[in-house]
Amino acid sequence: MDRKLTFWTMTLWKNEAEMRAYRNTEEHKRAMPKLQYWCDEASIVHWYQKTDNFPTWLEAHKRMQTEGRVSKIKNPSENHSSFTIPVPRVPSKTEQTLFPGKRK
Repeated sequence: MDRKLTFWTMTLWKNEAEMRAYRNTEEHKRAMPKLQYWCDEASIVHWYQKTDNFPTWLEAHKRMQTEGRVSKIKNPSENHSSFTIPVPRVPSKTEQTLFPGKRK
């Protein structure tokens, strides 16, 4: 059985400098090149907002469709090539908010 798995990740940063600091960590730099082999669809969107609350997944989807861009991947699906992103299905029991711990 060919089973498709979909993962959505949302992060909220105090400012762009903090986001870039995380993006430049060794862990992130090692993981991101693997994305092009792991995925057949991948995209990203950045935006600024006045509140410090997470937007809904539907708002994130809307922003992804209107302001996002595709990531480079080796074996893109038809959806990836046409930048068609299905609306996310989010069962509440799997949604989890994580907060960064102190780095050693």
